[in-house]
Amino acid sequence: MNNSQLVLSCRDLNKTFVDGKTKINVLQNVNLNVQRGEQIAIVGASGSGKSTLLHILGGLDNPTSGQVILDGRDIHSLSETQRCQLRNHSLGFIYQFHHLLPEFTTLENVCIPLLLGNTKVKLAKEKAAYLLAKVGLQDRLQHRIGELSGGERQRTAIARALVTKPRCILADEPTGNLDKKTAEQVYAAMLELNKELGTSIVLVTHDLQLAERMDRVLSIESGHLQAWEKTA
Repeated sequence: MNNSQLVLSCRDLNKTFVDGKTKINVLQNVNLNVQRGEQIAIVGASGSGKSTLLHILGGLDNPTSGQVILDGRDIHSLSETQRCQLRNHSLGFIYQFHHLLPEFTTLENVCIPLLLGNTKVKLAKEKAAYLLAKVGLQDRLQHRIGELSGGERQRTAIARALVTKPRCILADEPTGNLDKKTAEQVYAAMLELNKELGTSIVLVTHDLQLAERMDRVLSIESGHLQAWEKTA
């Protein structure tokens, strides 16, 4: 393992939910290293803990025990302000539902992460327009979100996630509500930008064909993260 290329890792991660007198061990002693530019897919049955793991890796949920190291810093030992700053700088998030703001244009939505980081408006618009062009939306810059198709909305979400050039993208079923052809277009756009920017991807998906095209496939079973054997 090349530590100089290590972007995100977790050590002995555990997550337990308590329901009355019942304890549910969703994650047990999970260890993961994500290298620069690496593409990792995480698969598993519904309710196996895939999204929970992604939320903990992104600092959106706390583990019961264990560490998450992002850019050399233990993300869960930081204050909420510090954690937000680190997330905005080093991580990008893509969800099954795009979470774009309907009152803003496509361009304005993609500008938001940059503006939160105090980038000047002119430069933010230039960077946002560049990435939107890379995902084929150069003619949709001034459209409201309600005027976009489902695939266009997800490509906008990809551009927004990547506009700060984060070290790692965390994607939770980003093509889960799209038809196969549109999903393929969205996936291709995500991988093209992944290669251009050298950004790592940790992708949660139920689509095994998509998963098999990643560098590594891991599965969660009974709370444990393990290598998943690709089919021939």
